[in-house]
Amino acid sequence: MAFKIPKPREIFELTMGDGAVVRVRMHGNANGPRIFLGNGNGFAADGYFPFWRLFAEDFELAIFDFRNHGQNPTAVSGLPGHNYAQMTLDLENIFQSVNESLGKKTNIGIFHSMSGRTAMKHACELGFKWDALVLFDPPNVPPKGHREYKRMDIFEDRLYEWAMGRVQHFSDPEELARHYKETRAHASWVDGAHELMARCVLQIDEQNGGWKLSCPREFEASIYIQAMTLNLWPNASDIGGPVKLFGCDPEAKGAPGPAFANKALAEDGGFDYQTILGTGHLMQIQEPEQCHEGVIEFLKKTGIL
Repeated sequence: MAFKIPKPREIFELTMGDGAVVRVRMHGNANGPRIFLGNGNGFAADGYFPFWRLFAEDFELAIFDFRNHGQNPTAVSGLPGHNYAQMTLDLENIFQSVNESLGKKTNIGIFHSMSGRTAMKHACELGFKWDALVLFDPPNVPPKGHREYKRMDIFEDRLYEWAMGRVQHFSDPEELARHYKETRAHASWVDGAHELMARCVLQIDEQNGGWKLSCPREFEASIYIQAMTLNLWPNASDIGGPVKLFGCDPEAKGAPGPAFANKALAEDGGFDYQTILGTGHLMQIQEPEQCHEGVIEFLKKTGIL
């Protein structure tokens, strides 16, 4: 299957506090509850289309890449501005700007990995702004001495080393799509998702020709290292509102660190938690229908649907 992203109904070019630009694309049903959806580290929100398209009939969708990802230009603040503190402020800016422009309504946040961790930090520090918050596999690191600390320390360190050595320039998106298909962690994405994600995380390299990563490898790597000092291991009550935690399967072969960390976070913090069986970290494009069903069940439980 070849996925094609529909033309957005409206686009907001938002300027963050340090001058970074974030491009928010509006899709879906303008009369439905509003979903904000963001990407994981090194990925792009449009690459999650196999998942978010399932909401388009009944929900208004605010789709955006976090700074220095996807359709956004490299921020003028560069690598020093690429941090969780700034992304937390970005999320507040995006939330307020969209609601000011389109009017307040039921707001639902659906965030994966890096953006999920940002949404948790945002809720804990700036207050819960959502009617419901859905977190897919946020790779939170527990405190030192915790039963899962060492596993996450190894996980983040390996990702840092991998990111610093990854290829940044490609002759065309198909080259990156082949790499995704050959990588064990990404091989089981739904048909067409590898090509789609490759197109979404690359930008034309005007200076050198070919294509380059939207998120430079040094920026991606820095996020993995920042995880170790983020000190984010909250209780569900700290979030301040209805929150659902989805984790990848700790029983799956080669399960990554977050599979175990999220199970532990749910046990420690009392989160409403669900494992998507057989999945890895990119579960939304591995089992999009199961993930969609899980979100809908949660929204019914909260009374939104």
